[in-house]
Amino acid sequence: MAASCLGRGVVRLLGGLRGVGARGLAAPRLWGSASAPAAPAGSYQERIALAASEPAAFWGPLARDVLVWDTPYHTVSDCDFRSGRIGWFLGGQLNVSVNCLDQHVRKSPESVALIWEQDEPGTEVRITYRELLETTCRLANTLKRHGVHRGDRVAIYMSVSPLAVAAMLACARIGAIHTVVFAGFSAGSLAARINDAKCKVVITFNQGLRGGRVVELKEIVDEAVKLCPTVQHVLVAHRTDNKVHMGDLDIPLEQEMAKEEPVCAPESMGSEDTLFLLYTSGSTGTPKGLVHTQAGYLLYAALTHRFVFDYRPGDVFGCVADIGWITGHSYVVYGPLCNGATSVLFESTPVYPDAGRYWEMVQRLKINQFYGSPTAFRLLLKFEDSWVKKYDRSSLRTLGSVGEPINHEAWEWLHRVVGDSRCTLVDTWWQTGGICISPRPSEEGAEILPCMAMRPLFGIVPVLMDEKGNVLKGGDVSGALCLSQAWPGMARTIFGDHQRFMDAYFKAYPGYYFTGDGAYRSEDGYYQITGRMDDVINISGHRLGTAEIEDAMADHPAVPETAVIGYPHDIKGEAAFAFIVLKDDAGDADVVVKELRSVVASKIAKYAVPDQVLVVKRLPKTRSGKVMRRLLRKIVTGRAQDLGDITTMEDPTVITEILSAYQEYKDKSGAAQ
Repeated sequence: MAASCLGRGVVRLLGGLRGVGARGLAAPRLWGSASAPAAPAGSYQERIALAASEPAAFWGPLARDVLVWDTPYHTVSDCDFRSGRIGWFLGGQLNVSVNCLDQHVRKSPESVALIWEQDEPGTEVRITYRELLETTCRLANTLKRHGVHRGDRVAIYMSVSPLAVAAMLACARIGAIHTVVFAGFSAGSLAARINDAKCKVVITFNQGLRGGRVVELKEIVDEAVKLCPTVQHVLVAHRTDNKVHMGDLDIPLEQEMAKEEPVCAPESMGSEDTLFLLYTSGSTGTPKGLVHTQAGYLLYAALTHRFVFDYRPGDVFGCVADIGWITGHSYVVYGPLCNGATSVLFESTPVYPDAGRYWEMVQRLKINQFYGSPTAFRLLLKFEDSWVKKYDRSSLRTLGSVGEPINHEAWEWLHRVVGDSRCTLVDTWWQTGGICISPRPSEEGAEILPCMAMRPLFGIVPVLMDEKGNVLKGGDVSGALCLSQAWPGMARTIFGDHQRFMDAYFKAYPGYYFTGDGAYRSEDGYYQITGRMDDVINISGHRLGTAEIEDAMADHPAVPETAVIGYPHDIKGEAAFAFIVLKDDAGDADVVVKELRSVVASKIAKYAVPDQVLVVKRLPKTRSGKVMRRLLRKIVTGRAQDLGDITTMEDPTVITEILSAYQEYKDKSGAAQ
């Protein structure tokens, strides 16, 4: 393993693991095998129908055959949306780390589990399943030695790395609950999550690397834990060779792990015991920790990884999400590892050192599935196609988009330029936990329509609601997207606040799970996500998703990114305000704006044409790449002094840029009147 840049402490640790053998293996489990059939017999349509009409008959055999159990479950599901009760595979006992590691080590210990694509261009580190298991066991023993027990919460604040994955699996092995916090959040955001979860231990690096820049992770943790009375220890690993201050709470992680045995007996966990908390932040700034449990989450992550992406044994799976987000949890760590796959860990950015970073990596690692965000693809659209075409992408079979609806220009670019018009392209729609609507799986050779998530997955039963809460039947209809049936991978509650969970997901439409999104259902029964319901504008009585306007404008070749928000209008009630980013060679901005108005009028309707269009250099985004439209709304409505929680923003200076451009725009508009 070429680990020269892994960090000296980790290099020494992994070097010490060589030749140890598979002593960390758990005893063989009683029931189940991941090499069993991936789905019940029958055609695609028969399986869809079975999962919808008889969930127990569909999910029961799958859970039995796909997962490795200590104790069989006695009840497949016990769910009631009216009370918010969600339970799957009740009575069953298992350990997630055994499913992700031990079973594969037993069969093929030297198979590669992880390929770490480091921030340093052109450098990767390969970690076998045996190495990952032994690292996980040493880390698990270290946690136990420092007082972490079953049910305790552990915060992981680390850049994307094998050790971060081992930290997640080490928690799972001993029954601790992990909460991974994106290694870029501020000290205040980190402290809020640690305090809400009442974490006993924090695991971090001395520093992180991203896009050629050093991130002072330990300094941020030091600042955060001053506000966190429950934290007893901070375990500090080394990503770089630079020394950092070590205080009374701090423990050098690699030194402690080196003292431990590479063997740790796995804790047998109930199916509905908590596996991890995943925090999201809304406009209130109060973090909410969504609870995911053991068996149902793991089964759903593994099966959707297999079905949606056409994963086959031996494939190299490349999801470039950070493990701090749910995409990274499900499709970098738990889903691929449960399936025994080789999963890529991407530490860098899509444009470091240049716009060819993704595609050079695809060529070098021979990646078969590539899963990324529309934000990244739109960013890369600004560059010449030669940055893609100079690299061999013939290994790719499936391309995926995640995080938000993808616009037509980005879809076509991904399909035509990146995929050479030969790869399957899946535009995936989620609820926290995993993919719920996607063009695949499907009947063999079934059509894929651009920019549509299209087909509900097994056990996902969507309904569209009108404003009065009535179910909309048939095709060619739009409404609030709800789900009528529980599925194994869904969140169970909000940590410490079940009423908030009920209010968020079950209050608006009693008896149904409200996703918060609007959707259109075609005559063929395909679903297209039209955007968040709070991103719906009511213009003169016409309800219109902002994503529809953005999609129409983004088709313009000079416009890689747009964001549309609604604002109060004296006559119309609401009107659309569009923020647009232009390519460097766009030419006359006024001409482009005029063309955009014409495009929206022709593609949607004249009433949909934005009243205001402002050209900006950048859009405000979270570190996961989502546009923060609520901030744009506050700027336009004169509430820029009260922006709320902006700790998730990638670069706060963009607000100053937009405020300046908006003031200049207003001054110019006022002078013209």
